[in-house]
Amino acid sequence: MENFSDEKGEMAGEQQPLLETSAPQPQGGGLRTLPFIAGNLALTNMVTSGLAPNMILYLMREYQMDMASGSNVLYWWNAASNITPVIGAFMADSFVGRFQIITMGSVISLVGMFLFWLTTVIPQARPPPCLDSNNTCSSATAVQLFLLFTSFILVSIGSGGVKSSSLAFGVDQLKNIRKNEGVKMERYFGWYYAITIVSALVAMTCLVYIQENMGWEIGFGVLLLLMLCAAVLIFLGSPFYVKPKPKGSLITGLIQVIVASYRKRSLLLSSGNGGITYHQEGTMLRLPSETLRFLNKACIIQDPHQDLNSDGKAADPWSLCTVDQVEELKAILKVIPIWVTGVIMSINICQGSFDTLQATTVDRHIIGSSFEIPVGSLAIFAFVAVVIWFVLYERAIIPIASRVMRKPVRFSTKTRMGCGIFVSFLSVVVAAVVETVRRSLANKEGYSEEPEGIIKMSVLWLVPHLMLVGFAEAMNAVAQNEFFVSEFPQSMASIASNLLGLGSAAGSVAASFLMSAINDMTEGGESGSWISSNINKGHYDYYNWILAGLSMANMLLFLFCSRAYGPCRGENDLNAVVEVEAS
Repeated sequence: MENFSDEKGEMAGEQQPLLETSAPQPQGGGLRTLPFIAGNLALTNMVTSGLAPNMILYLMREYQMDMASGSNVLYWWNAASNITPVIGAFMADSFVGRFQIITMGSVISLVGMFLFWLTTVIPQARPPPCLDSNNTCSSATAVQLFLLFTSFILVSIGSGGVKSSSLAFGVDQLKNIRKNEGVKMERYFGWYYAITIVSALVAMTCLVYIQENMGWEIGFGVLLLLMLCAAVLIFLGSPFYVKPKPKGSLITGLIQVIVASYRKRSLLLSSGNGGITYHQEGTMLRLPSETLRFLNKACIIQDPHQDLNSDGKAADPWSLCTVDQVEELKAILKVIPIWVTGVIMSINICQGSFDTLQATTVDRHIIGSSFEIPVGSLAIFAFVAVVIWFVLYERAIIPIASRVMRKPVRFSTKTRMGCGIFVSFLSVVVAAVVETVRRSLANKEGYSEEPEGIIKMSVLWLVPHLMLVGFAEAMNAVAQNEFFVSEFPQSMASIASNLLGLGSAAGSVAASFLMSAINDMTEGGESGSWISSNINKGHYDYYNWILAGLSMANMLLFLFCSRAYGPCRGENDLNAVVEVEAS
């Protein structure tokens, strides 16, 4: 039942659990369920992480796609893979339930992997090989592309369903444990993220090595087998799970605020919040904030007899909303400008296709050894950088800063986001410089017409760029998650935790449009497209300088948006160049 209060009401934030779950069934759940959930997540993440690194090579060699076309396919696939967890979380919380989403996702991913594996074992499922005599290549037919893209879509939908609900579903199982619940929950979160990182590392080393040394059929066949094991695991634990029922839709409530505000657009607000406001029973949030005041009209009661039913609830939820709903929509609108800066930074992060193509032209042997680093395994350096940053930040940077300041300190979320954007700018500058050196050396050695020729340049030249990408992502992504979760109301924790993935999806789409635009503008020139499939004839160094300019503009945008946003919760010194918060 809802209540209403006048403008003299008191506003405060009610403490609620970050991950809300329905009341668990007494007989289910517990630690015995976690191996099934964690195993399903680890294997699914291993499959998706092992599928992506070599995909640009598979598309170019087996489907005769050029670099621009293949990259655009991967950009859109990456966008779909990042947005499906958001949709999956919404479906799980609102309509279907978490267990159902995970099981459906596992089965759909299995079907998608099976279809993709068929493209490797059935010759008719892909174009015939190019004729070496005159370098004549046949393009893929509509049916062949349909099979390929269908497999991509199914894998994205399935993995999105698993990743959207695995963390929260595991929390559901621990809610029934009363003894040392906090300790077990903390350990669960630690193990969850450890499993995610370790499974990705295994995929980028062992699974990628199998693909490059045993062929596509066996390499992708192993991924199919792992996905089968993931699906079986989640079903085996079914008798033991707590399976909470879905709740109502938060998205619907946000749309209701927009509609109600529009319907009351002619309503004049007095000074302050004014009028009688409608709020949920038991909430401490009685009055709306002064920011974005036009939305406050949605929670103003004009006539209690017409706007409210006899039980105190809104007669029409599309004309009268609660203060909580209004503040939830305000929270989203307020962070959008800063979220956009993360989207622009994601354009730099998702340039893995170029890194893979570049790695095929350099000497990948480890110094003093005959072992050759697989092309798809180079991304592991970015993961290593992420781990290094976490260790340095907690074990070196924070202790040193605390000694200098003579008190315990933490760097604010906006400071870390800004540092991540700056390091991302440095990463594309380094990539541009290294590519200039690599391209010049390739042409001097006579490989201008041989894009697969190995030049006398060590793969170690590529490591600084990859490490900077890892550092940038570790700084910015973690800070973004913390920023959204801390700034949003507790009721919006699920949306806050998915905004980063949504930004990555938007960044992939933006990267696709940017690459297509540059390819269209440069392919008519005398030297050909900058995004040529022949990396030695293209100008990927120019392309990276474009990204560097975009990153510089993004840094300025972030500084402006950060200042306009104002202080975050707990921040006291807005004007400091480096914001430091007492822990």
